[in-house]
Amino acid sequence: MAFDTFDEGIVPGGMRSKYEIRILICYLLNSIKEPVSKEIIVDSICEESLANYFETSSCFDDLIEKGNIIEEGSDGDIKTYTVSKNGVMIANQLDTILAYTVKEKAYDCAINLLAQKKKERENSVEIVKTDMGYNVNCKISGGNLDLLSFSIFAPDMSQAQIIKKNFYENPTTFYKVILAMLTQNKESVGEALESLL
Repeated sequence: MAFDTFDEGIVPGGMRSKYEIRILICYLLNSIKEPVSKEIIVDSICEESLANYFETSSCFDDLIEKGNIIEEGSDGDIKTYTVSKNGVMIANQLDTILAYTVKEKAYDCAINLLAQKKKERENSVEIVKTDMGYNVNCKISGGNLDLLSFSIFAPDMSQAQIIKKNFYENPTTFYKVILAMLTQNKESVGEALESLL
């Protein structure tokens, strides 16, 4: 198979042909079974250094143009896509061309990115600059109901970003710890804190 892509930053065993990248994109969309953004698919391939970002983005656009990927709707302002019948056929017939580890890494990364996006939709963090530093406003949502909202001070942007990152990583545990402390349920506090270890 001819190599026809840039290979800067690609791990050994990564993809160096547009043909393989297109197959992997179809495979991911077919495996995930729900509409996803271009960003999720491209990032899931590139975060694992399986292919070059620009080549992957270009291949995604090519698949749209050829009708192998179709726009399904949107998630806010972001367009979401699914694989067409022809794309499903490509995924099913040609997925043996791709190494198992390449498919596994890309799929696992895509699932993790989707889970992170879901957390960010259901929970929110807003960083607001003040005269003294930053207020980090966090909110935990349970569907149409806000379960908990709070604001915490951070002296600088780097600490505010750490708070934001850690909040998004496990908002459920955070909620359990706060609730257990406020209700003075020592057993629940211990259980919630153990899940962080």
